[in-house]
Amino acid sequence: MAEQPQPDGLVLSIGRLYCDLVFRGLAAMPRLGEERFADEVAVVPGGGGFITAAHLIGLGRPAGLLARLGEDPISQALRPALEASGVDLAFLECAADAGPQLTVAMIHDGERAFLSRRAGPARPATLNAALGDTRACHLHIAEFATLAEIPDVVSEARRHGLTVSLDPSWDDALIRSPDLLARCSGVDIFLPNAAEARVIAGCDDLDLAGQRLARHFALVAIKDGGAGARLYHGGEQVTLPAAPCREVLDTTGAGDAFNAGFLAAWLAGSSPVRALAEGVVCGTLSVQSVGGAGSKLDPRHVAHLADHLLETPLRHHG
Repeated sequence: MAEQPQPDGLVLSIGRLYCDLVFRGLAAMPRLGEERFADEVAVVPGGGGFITAAHLIGLGRPAGLLARLGEDPISQALRPALEASGVDLAFLECAADAGPQLTVAMIHDGERAFLSRRAGPARPATLNAALGDTRACHLHIAEFATLAEIPDVVSEARRHGLTVSLDPSWDDALIRSPDLLARCSGVDIFLPNAAEARVIAGCDDLDLAGQRLARHFALVAIKDGGAGARLYHGGEQVTLPAAPCREVLDTTGAGDAFNAGFLAAWLAGSSPVRALAEGVVCGTLSVQSVGGAGSKLDPRHVAHLADHLLETPLRHHG
């Protein structure tokens, strides 16, 4: 496994930046020919790259967003929220063809439906400058679709001495690609959810899927929603339960919050099991607010809850 970087290094988080329209309070999901009305709507920046970076900032880790932003009114309306997040925007490219890039999210009874539009290419013109920045220590890729569009991004990051993590993120057009794992060569930390892990590994048994993925990555952390998360590392397999949760308001971006918690702990030198616990806690705290980056994570609170979570007997797999 790659050596963990210095605790104060900059994390570059790359992925498409969306304007998320999040509708809550639906009596039922709309069907063709029907109109439904929501009790609440939020307009927030979205996309795994931004959400992970914003949560890293909350956890005290410097993070920069490597993305493209449209010049249209919808895209530019995100500016105040982006700046308020504290994320380093030095590598955010503005371009006419980068927007509007939208996601409509509808939340009902804990389930979600999304409708999204991608705009322009994913590769920011700032990519080379970002990877060569002397502050940078780690690259987080927020979806396999970005890696598919920028196939040299991992090798370039490694050439500059950065460690690399990847959340594959479900994409119907790519998730079953037979060469997906080969194209992820060089990634240190693989962060799928349970559904993605099963499909990518080609088996329904989640433990077997994790074992197969661990042949390709030094660290595999599988997010399993209310069932917690699983870690596969150096022949060790560990399961942690979900953290206690008082109310689920919006699960959008919970996996990205998990990623931030895991990476912040791992990059600070914590053990993979400790990183798993902080990831679980961050994902749980995330679902108690609206919008992927709506929750403000307090690193002391996260550490305290992770301590309690680790008091639960760990389940080790053979």
